[in-house]
Amino acid sequence: MRTLIVIPAVAALLAACSTVEDRGPQGIMAPGDPAKAVMASVETVVTTDPEVDADDPAFWADPRDPSRAVMFGTDKSDGLYVHNLDGTVRQFLPSGPVNNVDLRTGFSVAGREQVLVAASNDAPGANGVNLYLFDPATLTTTDYGFLSTPYEPYGFCMGRRDGTFFLVVTTKAGKVYQMTVAAGPAGPVIGAPRVLTLGSQLEGCVVNDAADTLYVGEEDVGFWRFDFDPAGPTAPTEIARVDRIRIKDDVEGLTILRDRGVEYLIVSSQGDSTYPVFRIEGDQHVYVGRFAIVDGPTIDGVTQTDGLDAFSGPIGRFPEGALAFHDHEDAPNPGQQNFKMVDWRDVRTALGL
Repeated sequence: MRTLIVIPAVAALLAACSTVEDRGPQGIMAPGDPAKAVMASVETVVTTDPEVDADDPAFWADPRDPSRAVMFGTDKSDGLYVHNLDGTVRQFLPSGPVNNVDLRTGFSVAGREQVLVAASNDAPGANGVNLYLFDPATLTTTDYGFLSTPYEPYGFCMGRRDGTFFLVVTTKAGKVYQMTVAAGPAGPVIGAPRVLTLGSQLEGCVVNDAADTLYVGEEDVGFWRFDFDPAGPTAPTEIARVDRIRIKDDVEGLTILRDRGVEYLIVSSQGDSTYPVFRIEGDQHVYVGRFAIVDGPTIDGVTQTDGLDAFSGPIGRFPEGALAFHDHEDAPNPGQQNFKMVDWRDVRTALGL
């Protein structure tokens, strides 16, 4: 029998290592349905902060000139970045620990059409939702107000139906709060919440305005669909569960991309750094495969994605749509996180869509 002698320093190191989560093989190496490899075309670069705590992106492009485009990206420690589509920083708003971000166009304030941008903020003792106005004429973002909430907001998305704008907040307690937001004479006016319930911690969500539906991710379980009509039924419909074949917990970001008359729901399977894709066919959601983002010649791959976003149609250098993904570690920069942008055509080709 061999005797193992462990000195205290080594014992402490081994104890620390034993608490590190083993996520297993990631990306194209993950067990389950094989993920197809794609590469990122652009990544964001922040030169003023070596430890950006990135989380969630949101695209905007001018429909009259899609080369005029930006991507909003949250920093869970410091605030909201506005990036050009080459990845450089256009603007930074020091809003504190904002987590998820979304936007809707066509929000009229004092007779001027603006883009309403909002982000959940979980600052201890001061949590809520930050609201911003993005001016499509000047490409400038300004603070528009703050909605304080009696609960800790976690995930966030926005929706629009019949000309009314909505904020949607998800929580770790399994609650979803859906509220109207309108422009008042002294700032935003928030309506009373409609409350929806699931069984455990939530985060990612996305509203399909055209179909009047809301998708919500329950991190350890799967993702669900709700009727988005405030007067509609509140029961959830199950879409897909964590099965460790297509989806490995945690379920994180959700987004929708429209291409050639087809809608695709794209999910962040954070547990194995893959992205399952479902074709939306009315009430049916047909799984069509999944992909992972691997190292390219100059841009590293993506792991442990929280938030993601899709833009349907031309935006910046992407003529048929783009996707943006949070990357947990931007190699070769330990401690730095960022966002990667992927050409939708590359995903479409990889999955044979």
